[in-house]
Formats: sequence, structure tokens, C-alpha cells
Amino acid sequence: MARNAEKAMTTLARWRAAQVGESEKHKKRRPHLASECKSLYACEKWRMQIIREIAKKVAQIQNAGLGEFRIRDLNDEINKLLREKRHWEAQIKELGGPDYQRVGPRMLDHEGKEVPGNRGYKYFGAAKELPGVRDLFEQEPPPPPRKTRAEMMKDIDADYYGYMDDDDGILVPLETASEKKAIQAAIEGWKSKKEERLASGEVEAEEEEENIYKIDESDEEDDHGMEQMMIDGSVQRFTAHVPVPTQQEVEQALLRRRKQELLEKYGIEEGTTTN
Repeated sequence: MARNAEKAMTTLARWRAAQVGESEKHKKRRPHLASECKSLYACEKWRMQIIREIAKKVAQIQNAGLGEFRIRDLNDEINKLLREKRHWEAQIKELGGPDYQRVGPRMLDHEGKEVPGNRGYKYFGAAKELPGVRDLFEQEPPPPPRKTRAEMMKDIDADYYGYMDDDDGILVPLETASEKKAIQAAIEGWKSKKEERLASGEVEAEEEEENIYKIDESDEEDDHGMEQMMIDGSVQRFTAHVPVPTQQEVEQALLRRRKQELLEKYGIEEGTTTN
């Protein structure tokens, strides 16, 4: 018996015992990939182990005195364990076990808070109060309410369609100045062309201006032919119910109007004579 006890205390025996213990410990280590585990009982065991680790780290991260770097590391480890837990739950479901993502408790998941617009990564405990993280959780002001069609129609008036653009007194003077410039340019162009024609001898200086009221002989013949056709009854006859003034009457009316404007301009009554 003493001889066996001495053998057990040798260096080789202790090394062999350590090797056996390490191999057993290695066998009990959680697999890196959940898909490698084909036993439903083992998957349940590893899932519970992950939940205990998450609960332990969530309790540690509540201490704000750990320091910013330690808190950030703990928060990263918790998010990593949460992702691993979802992998094991998916493997359990594939092996015919319960669907924990639908019916399982989510107390640990609900303790974290997600940043708006960054789904998946959560902040736990003191990590939510870290510099820069607190600003991410500040809620943006709600957007202004949209106006209904009736409210938008209340603001639509003549000014909306541009009918009151001339009432500001800015556009009319600009248009008047532009119109005067255009008329002056047209007159100068007409005079220059007329001088060129006079210089080239195309027209004489005493030639009268074109009479816009002049009636050509061809027009008279057309009118005579039209009258003959009306007499023959080949076309429908039209009767003018309003007297149409002649060219001489129109010129006399314009002359009288111009004369009256001059008399009113200089304050002279019609019929009086000046010395």
C-alpha cells in the first residue's frame, strides 16, 4: 500500500492526472458553433449557461464606477452573448425543441435599449449614460402635422395664380421703360433703312408714305364681282345693321379729336380767337 501511494505522488502521476482533467474540461467546453451540437439536451444546457453569463454581466454593468472602457467592453460582451443565445435557440428549434424566440422570456433582452436607426445593438445599464451614447437616445421633435386639402385651399387666392403681380408697382415701370426702348430702337432702325434706300436711289425723297387705307383696283374688281354674285343669288346676302364710316369720315373724326385735345391742353375754348 505504501508503494502504491508513493507511485501516486510522483511527478509523472500528477502530470497524467492533470492531462486527464484537462481533456475532461475540454470536452465540457461549449461548442463554438451551435450547428455542431446535435443533442437537444446539450443545446438546452448551453443556452441556460449563456443566460446565466448574460445575467451576471448585466448585473456588473450597472456599476457606473467601473470606468468607461470596462463598461464598453461589458456591453460588447453582452451583445455577443445575446447573438450566441439566438443561434442556440435557432438550433433548438431545428432539432424539434420549443421556439424560444416566440414563447421564451425576454427579460434580459428588454433591459437593453436600442439606438434609433441601429437595430440589433443594445446598451445596458451604465452604458446608456456614456458620453456620446446619451445624445443618440434623445428623441427628435415630431414632424409638423400635414395640412389637409381644405386647409391648403384656404391660402389659394388670385395672388397664387399670378393675377396680382402688377399691383406692387414694380413691374409696370419696368415694362414701360422697356417698351420705350423697343419703340425707339424700331424707329431708329426704320430711319436708317430709309436713309440707306434714299442714298442708293431706290426711292425718291418726295415719295409719299404708303396709304394704309388705299384700295387697289384688284380689290374693287373683287368687290364688284361679289356684288354681281349677290345680285345673281349665287351667294348669301348679308345686310349691315350698323352704318360703316368712310375713310374721309374717320380722318375728320380723328382731326376733330386732336383739335379738341390741343384746345383742352392750352385752355382755349372752342370758337374764341387769339390776338
